[in-house]
Amino acid sequence: MGGSTKLLLQRLIRRIPYQMLQTMLGKWAHLSNADLHSLNFTQPKWVLTEHLLALCEEKGLTVKHITELEMIYIIENPNQGMWHGFQLLDAEEDAPSIELTQFKEQFKANLTELISHVSIKIKKHTDEAIWIRVAWGDNFTKPNHLKPTYVVHHLQTPYVFVTGMTSKDKPLLNQALVLATRYGSMKDAHLSGRNLIAIRDLLTRQYQQVFPTKHPKPLQEKNPVPRNPNIENEQPENTENRLQMACEAFGDGTLPQLQKAVYKLETKFRDNSNKTLTGRKEPFRGVVEFSSTNLLESLRHCVSSGMASTPVTPLLSSITQKGRNYFVITDKGV
Repeated sequence: MGGSTKLLLQRLIRRIPYQMLQTMLGKWAHLSNADLHSLNFTQPKWVLTEHLLALCEEKGLTVKHITELEMIYIIENPNQGMWHGFQLLDAEEDAPSIELTQFKEQFKANLTELISHVSIKIKKHTDEAIWIRVAWGDNFTKPNHLKPTYVVHHLQTPYVFVTGMTSKDKPLLNQALVLATRYGSMKDAHLSGRNLIAIRDLLTRQYQQVFPTKHPKPLQEKNPVPRNPNIENEQPENTENRLQMACEAFGDGTLPQLQKAVYKLETKFRDNSNKTLTGRKEPFRGVVEFSSTNLLESLRHCVSSGMASTPVTPLLSSITQKGRNYFVITDKGV
């Protein structure tokens, strides 16, 4: 193995938690049972890494084989970086009939036509998702396998999820995806997070939604959080109504574990007591960020418990209704 291949394997082994390492190597097709039994998983990780490097070098494994191990690990543990959601637009007539083989051929052909040195690996997961690993080079340098881009796409859906993409590579990837999926364009969905499943479920509405009704049936909270007795005593008659509105805004049952929502303000400053800022022609700029281990669950509880006013402001309900967590607020609206 060359120096770059060894470095790639070393970094990958360092990323994989020790308790998962034996399982991941067992799913890798390039080590036999005898090879696995020759490795002592009770040794310090750095010692095991040296033995694994020697074993892979003896077997003549290349970058191609190491990236296969990386894909196994990333697919089973996708929350490794910041994922960004995108939406494909203007589908052609044959877009719903695209099959995996066609997609793979078209995507590879389109991307290699746009850039000379690029490494592409495509794998279909058990949940029908297509996982794509792209290592980028350019017309003069070889692909950098230490900083790959990962793409997840379900065929016959207009959604794409990407992590590890740079602004330089974005137009190339977008064009290759648009052509391979038979769509006209692709736009940023303004939805991002470290939990891939959460942003996928939010963008595709894969959670229990509650719709307004003229004759609402009282909802029952699942796993209710202890309430503030003072709030409960002040407004006992509004409890069911608050819960209904909270669930209409954010959903019922288990919600996608979104971790933050960002609001970028670009509005005119309005305060008669501060003429200096009020008189500026340029908009007042600021950023407000809400964060939580489960933001939607937290917001739903704030509304249902009475800590937040009802009806729910569109600035918050737009997270689920529009499937996004990044908003720019101007004087013309969001």
